[in-house]
Amino acid sequence: MDVVFRLGRASVAEVRDELPNPPSYSAVRALMGVLTEKGELTYTVDGPRYVYRPTTPREEAQMSALERVLSTFFDGSPTKAMAALVDLSAEEMSDEELAELEQLISEARRLGR
Repeated sequence: MDVVFRLGRASVAEVRDELPNPPSYSAVRALMGVLTEKGELTYTVDGPRYVYRPTTPREEAQMSALERVLSTFFDGSPTKAMAALVDLSAEEMSDEELAELEQLISEARRLGR
């Protein structure tokens, strides 16, 4: 999905070309077929190839995926998820990134979220 979002539209070969250590062409084609069946991708026929594009904007897909992760792994709690992220990357977070998180929290409080 990342490749298709980045390119906007892509054939199986184009997706495969963008992957590090890509699986076989048929494996990529099969996965894109599954994503089409699930409604994540749609396609048009362009000569002998299918050209795929996402059915939802990237931001919408991100929020949907995040909601599933929160529900599945963190009991629906953003606090638990944020605590896990901070624990995971505390040593790698710069002062600027920590300040940005503080700013986002302050802004959420100000807006009453």
